[in-house]
Amino acid sequence: MATVSHPLELPEQKVILEGVSWETYERLLAEHPESCGTRFIYDRGMLEIMVVSARHERPNRTLALLVEVLAEEWDLDIEWLGSTTFKRKDLLKGFEPDSCFYIKNADAIREKEKLDLRVDPPPDLVIEIDITSLSLDRFPIFAAVGVPEVWRYDGEQVGMFRLRGKRYVKAQRSANFPRLTGEAATRFLRERKELKSTAWLRRLRAWARTQGK
Repeated sequence: MATVSHPLELPEQKVILEGVSWETYERLLAEHPESCGTRFIYDRGMLEIMVVSARHERPNRTLALLVEVLAEEWDLDIEWLGSTTFKRKDLLKGFEPDSCFYIKNADAIREKEKLDLRVDPPPDLVIEIDITSLSLDRFPIFAAVGVPEVWRYDGEQVGMFRLRGKRYVKAQRSANFPRLTGEAATRFLRERKELKSTAWLRRLRAWARTQGK
């Protein structure tokens, strides 16, 4: 019998259930398309259901756009898969990232309509926005499927984490974008709140071109 361990609360509406079967998790995924704004995180019977808000999606989209612009300026091939559902029944783990990118493995998944993490590589970069304390720990899920890098925004700072063995270690710089630090990503996120979109994009591109020289 599933039990509620945390109530829904703002700014991210969340509930965490215990004792949820894999079959129930898959049924919920089938009943809630990825585009509906509800995300499901599953880890060995624990299920987090989250309804995202504007406060959640703005930094998510800003960081995703930062990745896209830097990839363009630095001539890196990427594939953005947004909040695609990734799951491994054999591990009893599943997640829908806020944003994810294939970079080193972009060619490997470009033509695929469905991904199977038992044979296909995981995303090279996952972006997670976690601005409340009541969240299921996603890092063990990401580590289990082999996601090499995670950017996590906690409402104040962007932390960059690299997978080392079975755990994540905080790093000063991005593994996929070595010229980008967590401090710089945090600054660009803050500046996006202060600048119009066109001015922010010009500033980001100018910085990227300077770094690329």
